Amino acid sequence: MSGPRVVAIDGAAGSGKSPLARSLARSLGLPYVNTGLMYRALAAAALRAGVADDDEARLLELLRGLRFIVPVDPPGELEVEGYDQGALTDVEVESTVSRVASHSAVRAHMRQEQRELGEAHGAVMEGRDIATVVFADAPVKLYLQAPADVRARRRAAERSATDIGVAEALRRRDARDARTNPHRP
Repeated sequence: MSGPRVVAIDGAAGSGKSPLARSLARSLGLPYVNTGLMYRALAAAALRAGVADDDEARLLELLRGLRFIVPVDPPGELEVEGYDQGALTDVEVESTVSRVASHSAVRAHMRQEQRELGEAHGAVMEGRDIATVVFADAPVKLYLQAPADVRARRRAAERSATDIGVAEALRRRDARDARTNPHRP
């Protein structure tokens, strides 16, 4: 295989992409890039700055100010300068991220950032668009599926929340994500 090694992992929210990707990256000695954190960082930045989730031009300005870092020696996980992962998984960010990610110019900019991160040193990358657009030619592509109730239990356990609230939030997110970027295994 020529070029950097990229493993692309896609699937619905809560399907188990992150644990698989993190473990696989460790096993292969590659950086791990959770592209969802990139969109979450933009959502968090918009919330911090009071930028509306439908203001594409301002979101792009915020996006250009975000710095994405992937440690490579030793290989590590994606970091977003100025944000800890806990802040990127809170309820307010979760409820905003799909709307922020729905803008075509935002997605185009993110895709370019993701290509650059993966091409630099290879990576195990997870998220929407990875296997179908960003690294459509990746030699290894995985698509994860899980029933909605399993995804809700998994997400609730991650977030110390109730299955019922999480199940409804996942249902709404699935609907928004399907309009923006339908799953294509």
